[in-house]
Order: sequence, then structure tokens, then C-alpha cells
Amino acid sequence: QKKPPKTLSAPSRGSQPAPARWFDRKKYVTINFWVQRPKDVQVDIQQDKMILCCKNCTDDMIYNELPFFDKVQIHDSRERIYERTIHILLRKVKPDIAWPRLQKDEAKPSWISVDFDNWRDWENEEDEGKEEYDRYVDVSTCKKLLPPAHTPHKSRLQDCVGLH
Repeated sequence: QKKPPKTLSAPSRGSQPAPARWFDRKKYVTINFWVQRPKDVQVDIQQDKMILCCKNCTDDMIYNELPFFDKVQIHDSRERIYERTIHILLRKVKPDIAWPRLQKDEAKPSWISVDFDNWRDWENEEDEGKEEYDRYVDVSTCKKLLPPAHTPHKSRLQDCVGLH
């Protein structure tokens, strides 16, 4: 069962890409797009690429199109929008295979960089990634339980998810 295709328009002349930092895990790839107060956010995650389209706090048009190094599971991939970032969690179709780069082409776009703070050698780890994914899903569920117009306070999210 496939997601219905989204139709995101091609970038306009005035659009710019958001800077992105990524890191690789055993089962997941994580990307953080740095956008100040993103609005009108549209994310289209496909098996072999993703498209991000939004506006930032000064109404600049942001557009990123990213063909992936390898395929991802679209139904098990998620996005979360925060005050300064758009967090993308992609589930690999082939777990246990390291991605040497995020993008399909060997030439790296200037807006992509490795998140060395979160990078680690995971080849000998057992069930890595599950805890991060479970916490991610729990936070998503918690936010759905709060009133829609309410921006959850960090301490309420911590109470809901058990983060400390």
C-alpha cells in the first residue's frame, strides 16, 4: 500500500535550500534541516528521494530535493517540525548497511553536512535505533493528545514520555 503522491511544485527562482546535517544508524538515517520558525511545511518522502518545501520566519521560500543514497521505507519514516529545525527520520530498506553519504550522487551539495556530534560506529551494536524511534513515536503520540492550539511545554512532554 503506497502513500498517495504529493504534488510539490518545483522551486521558484527565489527559493534557497535549508542547510542540513545528517547521521547514519543501523536501521535509520536522521536528517535535521535548519529552518528558523518553519511554516507552510510540506515534506514528501518517497522511496528514493525526499522533497522539503516551506517558508522561514522572514517568508523566504525554502526548497530541498534530495535523492537518497539507497531506498527507504516510506511508511516507517517520519518528520517532526520544531522551532528551529525540521527533523526527518528515515527507515532504511536495507538495515545493517552503512550509508557512506546521504545523497545518491558522489558530489555533495554545499547545504549537506555530517552531524559529527551524533555520528558513531554502530556496526557492533545490537538493537540500535529502536530506542530513538520509540521515543520519536511516543513524542508524536503525546503531542496528538494535547490540545491542538497548545504548544507543549518541554516539562509536559518530559512527563508524558519519561524524558529526563
